[in-house]
Amino acid sequence: MHALRVRVPATSANLGPGFDCLGVALALYNEFTFSAAESYSCTVTSGVSKSDALQVSTDTSNLAWRAFGYLFHQYGEPVPLVDLAIEMNVPLGRGLGSSATAIVAGVAAANAWLGSPLKRPQWLEVAARIEGHPDNVTPAALGGCQLALLGDSGTLITCPIKWHDSLVPVLAVPDFALATSKARAVLPKSVPHADAVFNASHLALLIRAIESGDGQWLTEALQDRLHQPYRSELIPGWQQVREAARAAGAWEVVISGAGPSLLALCPVSAAQAVRQAIADVWPGATILLPGLDREGCQLGDPATFAL
Repeated sequence: MHALRVRVPATSANLGPGFDCLGVALALYNEFTFSAAESYSCTVTSGVSKSDALQVSTDTSNLAWRAFGYLFHQYGEPVPLVDLAIEMNVPLGRGLGSSATAIVAGVAAANAWLGSPLKRPQWLEVAARIEGHPDNVTPAALGGCQLALLGDSGTLITCPIKWHDSLVPVLAVPDFALATSKARAVLPKSVPHADAVFNASHLALLIRAIESGDGQWLTEALQDRLHQPYRSELIPGWQQVREAARAAGAWEVVISGAGPSLLALCPVSAAQAVRQAIADVWPGATILLPGLDREGCQLGDPATFAL
């Protein structure tokens, strides 16, 4: 193989009570082109910000390159030298699964380079092992809304959740980042039994609400007690955004992944009003109506593959 282009969508994980197990793919993309070369090189461009591009390592510690090499090592094969070109449109450190795009791209590209010995569910399991949790890599690989967990045997179990057409995600991306490590550090080591029961019941309701589009269910189901009460303290403007979005017609606002991006879910009729309401109270934030990505990771020849 001489060259391969991979497109991977951004993801919003957790969706309130689905901590570390639920995520949805959004129509924002990072693109990775792997081209055979005599020596390894990497270039990064960003449609988001130059500072984001400068933060991505271009040496052999690059995450996409490491994920690419990981699968070759698993098969005992030498890692081919490539020129890796990354086009970024998923902001870094904003809770939108930028690291998952790199891992999925690297593993998917390596699998294709090796002649596709693994089917998508199998190489997805490799990606989840690298990432350490499946809530971002699963929708990034498969598209749509996905429930994912590691069973008692360590096997990855995925379950697609049918996203009702009436549910519109409004994405608010602030002009500041939040390290996932910091967002993890504020979480308690243990939680009250009542909070665990609360989240389990609300996640069950959320799945039905997403499938049915029932707004009354969504307003209740998107509540959380395991991570948002702690992480919201790290996100200036959280409460103002939540109040403004709900007043404009959103069912609820949740923290996207570890934050600091926020995701409002609303009916189609309220989408523009919610977008404007958030913009009015969160200066500097970029407010998007990205829509869902339903395809997940896509691969092709850079010369002929129109993304």
